[in-house]
Amino acid sequence: MARVFTIGYAQASQPALVAALEDAGVQLLADIRALPNSRRPGFSKNSLKAAVEETGIAYRHFRHLGTPAEGRAAARRGDHAELARIYSGQLELPEALAQMAELRELAQKQPVCLLCYCALRSECHRGLLIEALLPDFEIVDLHPVTG
Repeated sequence: MARVFTIGYAQASQPALVAALEDAGVQLLADIRALPNSRRPGFSKNSLKAAVEETGIAYRHFRHLGTPAEGRAAARRGDHAELARIYSGQLELPEALAQMAELRELAQKQPVCLLCYCALRSECHRGLLIEALLPDFEIVDLHPVTG
């Protein structure tokens, strides 16, 4: 059975996140944030990309698999049903469908980890993406040491 990893950086430091990826044997970090910016040091696209690539882990940003602004607002409110409704519409867009096909193909060939902000997959779009795209995969949630 193919396996996919997931990770959220809400409570993590960049070094702890990178260490968790390395320890798991991840070969590709798939950033599934619509906007790969962060107020948390080390988690904006360029900084994160440089840090993981320095350890030999590839980085790809899948912008179209991110959550639209209204979905992020629903997630912040804890309205998972609304997040799911909004995100399912996002995944029907041609750009998202193309990126879903690419991500699935990559995940079948190498250890891939899906990254976004939320600490828990069950509370964010990582879980929704997995249900839609990778229901036949073994899911391993990585939990970087918080700091």
